[in-house]
Order: sequence, then C-alpha cells, then structure tokens
Amino acid sequence: MDVMPLLLLVAGSAAVAAAGRRVPVPVPLLLVAVGLAVSYVPGVPDYTLDPHIVLPLLLPPLLYTAATDSSYLDLRAQVRPVALLSVGYVLFATFVVGCAAYLIVPGLPLTAALVFGAVVAPPDAVAATAVARRVGLPSRITTILQGESLVNDATAITAFRVALAAAVGEGATWAGGILEFAIAAVGGVGVGLVLMVPLHWLRTHLREALLQNTLSLLIPFVAYAVAEQVHASGVLAVVVVALYLGHRAWEVDFATRLQEEAVWKMVAFVLESAVFALIGLQLPVVLKGLGEHEGTEAAWYAVVLFLVVAVARFVWVYPASYLPRLSARVRAREGDLPWTGPFVIGWAGMRGVVSLAIAFSIPLTVHDGDPFPERNLILFLTFTTVIGTLVVQGVTLPPLIRLLKFPARDVQTETLAEANAQAQASRAAERRLDELLADERNALPGPLAERLRTVLERRRNAVWERLGQVNPITGETVDDTYRRLSREMISAERDVFVRLRDGRYIDDEMLRTLLRRLDLEEAAAYREAT
Repeated sequence: MDVMPLLLLVAGSAAVAAAGRRVPVPVPLLLVAVGLAVSYVPGVPDYTLDPHIVLPLLLPPLLYTAATDSSYLDLRAQVRPVALLSVGYVLFATFVVGCAAYLIVPGLPLTAALVFGAVVAPPDAVAATAVARRVGLPSRITTILQGESLVNDATAITAFRVALAAAVGEGATWAGGILEFAIAAVGGVGVGLVLMVPLHWLRTHLREALLQNTLSLLIPFVAYAVAEQVHASGVLAVVVVALYLGHRAWEVDFATRLQEEAVWKMVAFVLESAVFALIGLQLPVVLKGLGEHEGTEAAWYAVVLFLVVAVARFVWVYPASYLPRLSARVRAREGDLPWTGPFVIGWAGMRGVVSLAIAFSIPLTVHDGDPFPERNLILFLTFTTVIGTLVVQGVTLPPLIRLLKFPARDVQTETLAEANAQAQASRAAERRLDELLADERNALPGPLAERLRTVLERRRNAVWERLGQVNPITGETVDDTYRRLSREMISAERDVFVRLRDGRYIDDEMLRTLLRRLDLEEAAAYREAT
C-alpha cells in the first residue's frame, strides 16, 4: 500500500491551513482553492473520496469534537429551531431540490433526482463550525447552526437510503421510509444513551491520563460502529455521547482535560484541513466521468440547482423562524427576533465533504444491471453545489455579518460575570481551606499556608484587574503584565535547566521532569486570551 499520497495530503493541507491563518481569506476556502489548483498539477494522484472511509472514519471524530465543544444547555434551549432545521429543512430540501432536478435535467427519473436532493440537503458540520469560529456570530445563531450541523447528517443519510432504495428498484414506500427514519433516529439516540454512562464511568475511573485519552480517541468510532451495526444512526449516537461527555467533562481529572484538549485540537485541525483539501481535489475525478453532459449544458444545470439550493433554505428558514412566534408564549420566552438572524442562518448553509461522500456511495448499477441513471452528472452537480456554497456563501458571509451590524459581545458584562463567579468560588475555597487547616492532621508551616491563600487571592483578583486601568505605555492590564512576567521568569528557569543538562549536571530524564513542572506552572500562570 502506497502511503505517500496520504502523507502528502495531510502535510500539504496542514501547511496551507497554517499559512491561511495569516491571510484574510477563510481557511476552508483557501484549502478548497489550493486543492482545485493542485488537482491539475502533473503527477498528483486522483484522490477519490471513498464513502467507506469518509463516513465511518472521518465523520465520527469531526462530529465528536464539534459536539463536545458545544453546550448541551444552549442546544436544549434552542431545540425547536435546531429540530426544524436538522430534520424539517433537510427533508424539505430533499424534496424541493429533487423536484427541481427532475424538471431541469431531461431524462432524469424522479427517484434519482430525489437521491440528488438528499445528497445536497445537509449543510456540513465542519463548514458551519469553521465559519462560526471565523466570523464571530452571535451565540444564539452559532448554537443553532452547530446544532443543525450535528444532527442533519443523520436525516440526510436516512433520506438518501430511502430514495436510493426506490431508485434501484427495491420497492421503497413513503411509509417504509418514515419507519426507517424513525428506527434510525430512535435507535441512534438509544445507542448513545446506553453507551454514554458506562463510557463516562470508564473515563472517570481510569487512573492514567494516557489511557483516558486513548479511550477518548476510540469513543466516537465505537459509538458510530455500534449504532450502525444495529442499523441505527451512527451520527446521532456519536452526538448524544459527545454532548453528555462534554457536559460532564469537569468530573475528569485535570491532566486528562489538558491532554485531551491538545489532542482533539490537533485531530480536528488535521482532519478539517484534509477534508477541505479533498473537496478541491475531486474535480478531475468528477469531470472524468461526466461524459455526454460536458460543456455549457452541465454548467447550466449546476448554476440553476445551486440557486435552488440557496433559495430553498430561505423559503424554509423564515416561516420556520416566525410561524412559531404566532404563539404569545413563544414571543414572551424568546423576545424579539430581528430579520437579520434568520437571514444569516439562511445564508450560512454551506455544503461539504459529507455530501460528496454520500454521492460517491451511489452504486454504478440498479437491481437489473442497468447503469444508475445519470450517476456521473449527479456527482458533478453535487461537487458544483458544494463548491458554490463554500465559495459564494463562505466568502460573502463575513462581510455580510459586518454589514448587518450584529451587536458586538459585551466584554465588560462577560468579564463582570466571570469575576463574580470566580469570587464565589474563591470564597468557597477559602472556607474549605480554613476547615482543613483547623484539623491538626493538615498542619502546615505558616509560609506554606499563606502561599495557598496568596494563590487563591491572586486567582480571585486577576479577573477584577481586567476591569481596571491599563498600563499607559504598553496597553496591558495588571493581569496581562503579571502573566507576561511570570512567563519570563519561567523561561529563565527553563534556560538554566537546559544548560545544566547540556553540561551533564543533570540527565535528560530529570530535565523532562523539571520542564513538565515548569509547563504546569506556566499553564496555571498564563491563559490564552480567547
């Protein structure tokens, strides 16, 4: 097996993503553009998306990291709009886009057209999360988009299977399709509910951070595989488990959390970069099989169906946003809803690698051995829809948000809330320290006891200091200066340890021990301003 193409894909996409952080172009779009350009470089192999790799091996970890970073409480508060988008909109888009393809493309059977509709129906989890992070959407809109992208793949995959069964002549019916959807949804949630408690128990009872993080890497694949084995939705199983584990992450020890955050950031960075690069690299593969539809005819179909996909989302989003608000109880609970919020949600429907992977899983033939109707054209139209939404909507979304002038985050209020929370926690810690020191079994010399109080006071005051004056020369708050000086002191210690190792006064094992101690102190003293 030649692993060189895979290594080149991972290394190249990571390099482009790293460079993209220094340019104003959104990283996903830059990766897609570079993938498109590289796909025609002589000697570059064809990177055909294999659905047997993308769906079970790439989708679970991407869903897992997105779900653990999401807020269960926020998603529960937005369950209605999330459900209307992740289930209602996907089914609506499947029908509308499918019917449009049936009317536009001569000779395309309705069943095959509905297969295409299901393929392009779900906005992509990776694309939504990447854009939300980049443009700084309001928290409610970000929650809705993330919640939609976590669940809608399950709806789309089930709708695709039903439409595909009808297209290949397996006698699928609407009643059977509804039953299959219900079984997949209920089964996926059920598998997630069954797995989440024992998996969390394992995470909290394994004593080594290394073992806990190994388990963390296995969890999304286990949840997905178990659900798919019983013909349930692996997507929903992963999301349910991830939301639960993310909500209870505070029960895991600090070493696991520190390692886990670093590990999953790396995994998400590599996979997201590779996924967007893979989208661009599909162009030669798609064009190679286009056949009789080459030229302006296929381009015309692509433009019209892209417009249908874009418009259909607005047709669904606005009624779904405002019709429930006819209820006085809903209006009282949710307050005013400016038109700008639904507009951004409507425009943020980027498609991604899941649509392409599903499209590539369309079989070459139907049950009687005949070729699947217009399979290559469906692949092409899926590709152009994905590229169109990423480029057109992805490029215009940031300036659109700036134009609509969404209210900026109230940093002062957020900092005040953080300071109040820290003050309450510090008072509880102080009371607990007094209780412990009152027991003679916990007797400490005065300086050490005072050091515990000093650390606690420093943690309490640090947040309040961010509300105070800044240094007129450097522009730093007192807290910023404290953290910077702490890092400088730790850096000086680190240099001495390395010099002692180089002079053979200490060995490498001792150096690693000392450096880890400094790393933990630096992590405690310095927080990234995010």
